[in-house]
Amino acid sequence: MRKLILGLAVSLDSFIEGPNGEYDWCFTDQDYGMTEFLQHVDTMFMGRKSYELTQTMKGGTGLPKMKEYIFSTTLRETKNDAILVRGNIEEEVKRIKSEKGKDIWLFGGASLTNSLMKLYLVDELWLAVHPILLGAGKPLFSGNDKRIHLTLLESKTYDSGLVSLKYKLKGAKPK
Repeated sequence: MRKLILGLAVSLDSFIEGPNGEYDWCFTDQDYGMTEFLQHVDTMFMGRKSYELTQTMKGGTGLPKMKEYIFSTTLRETKNDAILVRGNIEEEVKRIKSEKGKDIWLFGGASLTNSLMKLYLVDELWLAVHPILLGAGKPLFSGNDKRIHLTLLESKTYDSGLVSLKYKLKGAKPK
């Protein structure tokens, strides 16, 4: 079965966006393991807001072509070959994970991330922890009422101060 990997940048105080939706604080001065990560995924999951953001980027995202699933209850259509998921996300994600292929990148969307975490469908976390305190913004995890235990798979520190952390989710238990 394919793994669903949440891979994203996060501030040390756990924000994935600044208070105005900005992500200009994310380091782009080196690869930070992204090239290797992209060799292991062929599918991307995004929420509506992340999808719309990627559609406005001039020159594209710079990411290789991969199968995209957009999770939204409000979108009516998607551009390019992106597949719109509107139904039961638990069933859809389980079905997609059972298909042949490489792993799946949970690219973005705090709402989508939180929904998939609550359903225990995320298998790994790959967090690029940036050495910055944003003070406010969109938190990575919110509204979760369960403890989710993690096993550290890998950690790597870069000279910029960024720390890459990879965790396997061991499971979740009610508080």
